[in-house]
Amino acid sequence: MRFGGDMDLRYGMNPHQTAATAVPIEPERRPLRMVHGQPSYINVLDAAGAWQLVREAAAALGRPVAASFKHVSPAGAATAGPVDAVMAHTYRLDPGRTGALTSAYVRARDADPKSSYGDFVAVSEPVDAELADLLRRVVSDGIVAPGFEPGVVATLAAKKGGRFLVVEADPAYEPPAVETRDVYGLRLTQPRDAAPLTRALLADPRLPAGAVDDLLLGLVVVRYTQSNSVAYVRDGMALGIGAGQQSRVDCTRLAGAKASTWWLRRHPSCQAFEAAAKVQDRVAAQLRRVGAIPDPAGWLRDLDGVAFVSDGALPFPDNVEEAVRHGVRYIAEPGDSIRSTAVLEACERLGVTHVRTGVRLFRH
Repeated sequence: MRFGGDMDLRYGMNPHQTAATAVPIEPERRPLRMVHGQPSYINVLDAAGAWQLVREAAAALGRPVAASFKHVSPAGAATAGPVDAVMAHTYRLDPGRTGALTSAYVRARDADPKSSYGDFVAVSEPVDAELADLLRRVVSDGIVAPGFEPGVVATLAAKKGGRFLVVEADPAYEPPAVETRDVYGLRLTQPRDAAPLTRALLADPRLPAGAVDDLLLGLVVVRYTQSNSVAYVRDGMALGIGAGQQSRVDCTRLAGAKASTWWLRRHPSCQAFEAAAKVQDRVAAQLRRVGAIPDPAGWLRDLDGVAFVSDGALPFPDNVEEAVRHGVRYIAEPGDSIRSTAVLEACERLGVTHVRTGVRLFRH
């Protein structure tokens, strides 16, 4: 089946909601095309959100981007870049020979591999054989990409007993300027959120180039994450993403704990596991050993240079204080809260470079 006419979904948000369909707004324009499999309602939401994230981030940063989506929010997102020794060991890769697209997905998935279990994958470039081979070895439900190299679809379609979803995105598609949602008998209409996210929002001479790129990636990430949301980003990887929390500081703590867990998994004591173990078993072994690391606070002191982005204004200095515990040195947020002066003072006191973007990025 294809996105081009009405498409019957496996079910809606829950299996008992069986009469579910996906209908293109403009029948002559197809944003997504089903290449293999029959998606559920949430699969479609994940594919659409994940594709928008990687497409926008790749355009903004000028390099391949991958995202790992779960329940309509990213568990991880990353640009192509170095695959460190822990990733190479965990995913059985040669870091010197890993291609750009595979590196982007490994870096995205490795941020929070526990949450990425059974994810929906998105990549900004056509899927090659190397990435398809990696996806054979991890637990994942589907992928959306702008194309697939010869032979790749057959490899992917064999996953999950033939139930793995393969979706092709049209990279030239532009959605309508107005979006509509039906909720409990009410029809809500608004302009699509198309505020440009560029380096111009982060024009501050105090920011190193790498921090600007990390903050820019963070802005795109939170745009496609259920609010309240924050993202911790380092070296082109979203190490911790907090989504859907009512309290912003709770969101900051949750995402910070993920970032610190990522760093603790780099401890030498977390790398001993059976050579034959599956990828997820290796991840589970690492996570079990995190709690037994001697002097974890000492190891965490070396986590530094992290960028932090918030989709809404930081309401209290406690967010800054919590972020610094996880290596944050750069913060970008909309600003203009009642206590923005106190937030800025906390940044100055704690050695954090603060940038006010003036752009709120709520998503619900």
